[in-house]
Amino acid sequence: MFTVLGEALLDLVQPTLDGPYVARPGGGPLNIAVGLRRLEHPTELMARLSRGPLGQVVRRHAEQNGVRLTHSVETDDPATLAFATLDQHGHASYEFYVQGTADWGWTAAELAALPAGTRAVHCGSLAAAIAPGAEAILSAVQRVRAAGPTLVSFDPNVRPDLVGPRAWAVARVERFVAAAHVVKASDEDLAWLYPDTGALDVLASWLRLGPALVVMTRGAAGCLAWTAHNVEVEAPGIEVQVEDTIGAGDAFMAGLLSGLADARHLTPAGVDGLTADDLRVALRQATVVSALTCERVGADPPTRAEYTRYVQTAAAR
Repeated sequence: MFTVLGEALLDLVQPTLDGPYVARPGGGPLNIAVGLRRLEHPTELMARLSRGPLGQVVRRHAEQNGVRLTHSVETDDPATLAFATLDQHGHASYEFYVQGTADWGWTAAELAALPAGTRAVHCGSLAAAIAPGAEAILSAVQRVRAAGPTLVSFDPNVRPDLVGPRAWAVARVERFVAAAHVVKASDEDLAWLYPDTGALDVLASWLRLGPALVVMTRGAAGCLAWTAHNVEVEAPGIEVQVEDTIGAGDAFMAGLLSGLADARHLTPAGVDGLTADDLRVALRQATVVSALTCERVGADPPTRAEYTRYVQTAAAR
């Protein structure tokens, strides 16, 4: 079973300039949990959910997608809001309302134990950047990593307006990278965190911190993956008609973790032993899942049946 740890908020999306905003549940961890569940993996979301009406919208979305919430926390704090404006190419820019909201108040007690049966735990995005909860999450995943058998994955999903001074953000991200077995970041994340360092040099330095696998996504240009044993694979992107890019990176992360699980590599040892062929298969799944999400409005990842249908159709061409 997957356990995803982090925020579950409301995206208010403005599809057209000067048009109305439409509310949809979102947040990287929630999107990844839904993506994994739609790919038919048992998934638990550990989130801090507002008891208010907006928090209930988020809760219903998770439950309707079969995501378990037994280890989530209820709070009287308001739900977090993210306003997303789309440009002419469907790329989103965000403005966040996070002051005093539900997602950032994690305590050590709330994170003392993972759900029973957890084989992999994923964290990242805003919950791994905003105090005071970020430190509690870091301590929790460090404990999981030290314990041994459970896979840890991390996606920084950097939002420059919220992560504080660059030097602080880099130090915090690197502590999470050191606690993870699998790390995924976008080229935009790396460019902001390390403006004076080439992306490949960053990936190499991250591998020296402790992960077995690092992956860099590059939008329509595809992705690059590198293992601690110098297995390097570059995977092309997939050309689709983009509706918007909301949730595309989260869908990629869900697809990557799903691909590792499907290939029985969802353990620290399994990731450490990935071959180039193993990696190509997992990256292909991640790329397809992300591309299908871009064809739809909002963070709406495909089901296992939709993914399978695309793969079969592509193979028949």
